[in-house]
Amino acid sequence: MELHQLKILRELADLGSVNAVAKALYVSPSAVSQHLAQLQRGFTAPLTTKDGRRLVLTTEGKMLASAAAQVASTLAEASARIQAQDQDRQTPIKIAGFHSIGQTVFAPLLNWRERQLPPLRFSDEDVSQQDFPALTSAYDLVLAHRMPHTAPWPQHHIAVIPLAFEPLDIALHQDHPLAVFDELSPKQLIGERWVVSRSGYSPADVLETIAALAGSAPTIEHRVNDYATAGSLVEASGCLGILPRYTARKSLSDTVTLRPIKGLVSGRQIDVLIRAEHLHREPVMDVVQAIRQSIQTLVGA
Repeated sequence: MELHQLKILRELADLGSVNAVAKALYVSPSAVSQHLAQLQRGFTAPLTTKDGRRLVLTTEGKMLASAAAQVASTLAEASARIQAQDQDRQTPIKIAGFHSIGQTVFAPLLNWRERQLPPLRFSDEDVSQQDFPALTSAYDLVLAHRMPHTAPWPQHHIAVIPLAFEPLDIALHQDHPLAVFDELSPKQLIGERWVVSRSGYSPADVLETIAALAGSAPTIEHRVNDYATAGSLVEASGCLGILPRYTARKSLSDTVTLRPIKGLVSGRQIDVLIRAEHLHREPVMDVVQAIRQSIQTLVGA
């Protein structure tokens, strides 16, 4: 059993396919398969099995992948103690985040003056909720959101650092007849026209709940994931939208206002997802602290 074989098994657990592992590690799929075969020779119980055309982990394979993550964390902790922290501080920290958090957090991090941060490299990732954990394979930190009623993040693969709960509100033009109300019930809302995200994203999930409570299907005119674009459509079309209370604020026109939904706890939990080995890197944790304080400032604004 070798470390690079354990790494490949772990990546298969996180990424879900041999091709995805090969792409992430810059090797061929056949090389991935060969290393997995070599690892299998050390065990009588099968570590992988075929699920259709996909190679997936067995229960024993998942156990070993979890152990591989612990090994990586232990090695990273030892390495962090050996290496000079100022050397690690020159290594760029790669950060991924969903669009609206990127619009509100990325730029302020570059201007962070409380503590000298390492170089930062940002990427926006517009993925469905279930796809955020796999991003930790390519990034040091992943800013992710999760609806409260859904399954928790897979913490046997990653560490989770909670940041804030962000309500999702109804967005409407200030001249819309419903704007006179301080909060809006599903019965008031369901007869309106909507601009909402594609299925599988938070706003669409909330609209489905509103429809279920109201007992009627919504009229959806526009499917837009970008909140700035959704806000502009709300302003121009008279449609209603569902937008996050804090992170969409900067992108909205003054004529678009937000109202909470009566009788419905609608919102999303914003977290940092990180592989356990990065928890031992002081520069990475400095960035996490800067992100946390930026979010606290945003929520309190």
